[in-house]
Amino acid sequence: MTETTPETALDKTFDPAQIEAKWYAHWEENGLFHPERPDAQPFTIVNPPPNVTGSLHIGHALDNTLQDIVIRYERLRGKDALWVVGTDHAGIATQMVVERQMEAKQDKRTNYTREQFIDKVWEWKHESGGTITGQLRRLGCSMDWSREQFTMDPHFTKAVVKVFVDLYNQGLIYRDKRLVNWDPKLKTAISDLEVETREVQGGFWHFKYPLSDGSGFITVATTRPETMLADMAVAVNPEDERYKALLARKATVILPITGREIPIVADEHADPELGSGAVKITPGHDFNDFEVGKRAGFKPAGMLNMLDAEAHVCQTADGLIPEQFLGLDRFEAREQIVAEMKELGFLIPHVVKDKEGNDVEHDAEPRTIQTPYGDRGGVVIEPWLTDQWYVDAEKLAQAPIEAVRSGAIEIVPKTWEKTFFNWMENIQPWCVSRQLWWGHRIPAWYGPDLSNPDNFKQPQSGNRTYVPFVAAQEDQALALAREYYGPDIEVCIPESGEGEYLYSVSNGQLSSVTLTRDPDVLDTWFSSALWPFATLGWPDDAELVKRHYPNDLLISGFDILFFWDARMAMQGLHFMKEVPWKRLYLHGLVRAADGAKMSKSKGNVVDPLGLIDQYGADALRFFMAAMESQGRDVKMDEKRVEGYRNFATKLWNAARFCQSNGIGASTSVAAPTATSAVNKWIIGEVVETLAELDKAMADLRFDAAANTVYHFVWDQFCDWYIELVKGNFDEETKAVAGWVLDQILVMLHPFMPFVTEELWSKMGDREGYPLITAAWPAPEATVDADAKREVEWLIALIGNLRGAKAELGIAPGARLTAYLADPSDATKAIIGRNGTAVDRLARLDAIHFEAAPAGAAMQVGAGDAMLTIPLEGVIDIAAEKARLEKALAASQKEAKSLEGRLSNPKFVEKAKPEAVEKARADHAMHAAEAERLAAALQRLG
Repeated sequence: MTETTPETALDKTFDPAQIEAKWYAHWEENGLFHPERPDAQPFTIVNPPPNVTGSLHIGHALDNTLQDIVIRYERLRGKDALWVVGTDHAGIATQMVVERQMEAKQDKRTNYTREQFIDKVWEWKHESGGTITGQLRRLGCSMDWSREQFTMDPHFTKAVVKVFVDLYNQGLIYRDKRLVNWDPKLKTAISDLEVETREVQGGFWHFKYPLSDGSGFITVATTRPETMLADMAVAVNPEDERYKALLARKATVILPITGREIPIVADEHADPELGSGAVKITPGHDFNDFEVGKRAGFKPAGMLNMLDAEAHVCQTADGLIPEQFLGLDRFEAREQIVAEMKELGFLIPHVVKDKEGNDVEHDAEPRTIQTPYGDRGGVVIEPWLTDQWYVDAEKLAQAPIEAVRSGAIEIVPKTWEKTFFNWMENIQPWCVSRQLWWGHRIPAWYGPDLSNPDNFKQPQSGNRTYVPFVAAQEDQALALAREYYGPDIEVCIPESGEGEYLYSVSNGQLSSVTLTRDPDVLDTWFSSALWPFATLGWPDDAELVKRHYPNDLLISGFDILFFWDARMAMQGLHFMKEVPWKRLYLHGLVRAADGAKMSKSKGNVVDPLGLIDQYGADALRFFMAAMESQGRDVKMDEKRVEGYRNFATKLWNAARFCQSNGIGASTSVAAPTATSAVNKWIIGEVVETLAELDKAMADLRFDAAANTVYHFVWDQFCDWYIELVKGNFDEETKAVAGWVLDQILVMLHPFMPFVTEELWSKMGDREGYPLITAAWPAPEATVDADAKREVEWLIALIGNLRGAKAELGIAPGARLTAYLADPSDATKAIIGRNGTAVDRLARLDAIHFEAAPAGAAMQVGAGDAMLTIPLEGVIDIAAEKARLEKALAASQKEAKSLEGRLSNPKFVEKAKPEAVEKARADHAMHAAEAERLAAALQRLG
């Protein structure tokens, strides 16, 4: 064994802060996160790239802890383990951060050219971006920082552009005029997945739309009166008897305020059971109405738009909106529209009875309305008709669907498959263009459409159309344009690539074209969908891609299953012809202690860095692992984090005890030779623990893995083995104890890397052989059944006797005498071999192999034996019985009362969830106490 020196002696107190920074710097500076095992089996994971604007939140702590556990585990198992790390450029979020900083200085983006603003973003990124990468280091994440990625890096940008161009040339990316979720604050389209629905108190207004022939009116209802300025039809159900005559004569209505004549159309979208059964149709400002409008024959290009990019009223193509509404905010316009309709007599009031039974009129019926908000801009989203770029997600979704069905991609837990299939099989076109400056600019240049004669009229028509030339480089786009326009037309691209669409017409013929670059950028999720292969250098670095693609595992929160995971599956299978990862593990959310979702507004957000400061990274990591149960949400419990810090302290103290008794590092990966039962037993416990741990990791049961190693360390090693061998440290025991401690440090390292690395370094001279790259346990030993039976008999005797003493109020150190009539030969032999342990730990003067004398006694079981221990003269039997009976009656009464409350459906349904949860916990506590007290009474006979 290695001799302890002042440099290797363990401090009396375990101080996480003292060791964490030291060891992380050592690992990183020595390149220990970088895979350098070319002959080993590769194992690859990629981290969900956090936003460059982000900081470590509790969800990141869970997600990255689980990944680090896996990568450290596989590294210890000898694999060429690569954990790809990087950050996402986060288009909207980053642009918002920089623009807010500019606003604080009374500056704004539009004071600069696009290139100047982008330079400012890069400047911010170099100075302030990437805070989270330092915080991931504090958590202990063993990522390969030497290959840190950023989605705007040149090689990554090259991959993004290639994917866009290839998909366009394959007909899988196209430009279309459709409704999008428009954020009027950010002035960009956003994804459905970036829209959050909030309940808002609003109104439901009823209006009369007069029939064009003056024969009456039709009633419509709406929660957005302002959109009537762009109404194009009124829809009724074709089976609704009330409107069949109007449909038959192709009736129309005259819109109040605008005077626009619009048709009444038949469409099953109109529900005869709701209100009047007639629905106003504004196809340019409502997703359902857009589909109705298309079925009614309106082409998207002809649908009316009444709002600008900031959701202010603008003139429609037919010029019928009165001037007083132009420029109004949409909600101001709503108020004025309602007032105007009321003045014109077209508002149907909502009538309610007051307390006296009198009719009271209100302009609208109060309604709770599910209202879409942008999760970044924080304002109400407006469905807006605009030209955008779309990916044909339906076609790209087919390969991932088949991959999951065939098992090529395994989703863990399997229950998420149904959700995956439901979304993928009903997927909508993916809008990938964003009206931002920061991001991957769309590689498209525009020129006039030769097939549209309106393009070449003098003066130039407002109905101009353009064709895109999509290419990776300007010169390639120019070549495509010259081929399209022919040799007689001069084509160029201005140096800036900006400006209006410019071209010259002479005698009705096109003479020159100046191409204009698309100003939009790509959705951030478009680029991050390439993460599993673009981070490996695709399309250039074929060798690294070949070795590490497909990735072995992706660990992700379920909340980005469709944002990111599904899109990686689409792009990976399309471009690489292989799945991006073989397994997809979806974990739950970290919630507050009461199960509520964490939010700043509720004030229940937990800062993981604060927990690390208080308890250490190891304790937080172990908490995350122990609480992660295949997709279930994790309830935050600071007491548990504190408990795992205590666990690390217990291991520290056990190592100090070993060190003080001459126990140090083992010299063998295989288990040393053992002759004593207790040493054979602990070696067998290592074998069994290792098997359980490996199975749990193979099944991605992080909770089972953590709890397996926890119980072995705390119970078997610290509590029992050390106690059983105390005072008997012969050379065999020192060798076994040192070996077992080494196995503990290796098995625990993925979960608690800092404390284990420190103990590994201090328990022996292992220069150049850090724990992070040690060998995973290979005991080359079996479980000795006889030794296991013997030691477990002793543990049962000692544990049960201590418990019985506690129940009956007997002092722990009180020495007693036991009787065991007719013991089995095996039990007799165990007692004979372990007299010292029975005397020292069970505090029994003797175990007599005969019947106990008459009188009060307690019964204590161990294995197949039931020992009788006389209590005469040890305690006041009558007083103890009276105390136990009184306590038992009280516990039974309380348990019965709580059982009655919980069996009452009214209490369970109407009480606050936390009250019900507390009642259940209290009932369980009192029931268990009653059971314990009854057992104690039974011991007294």
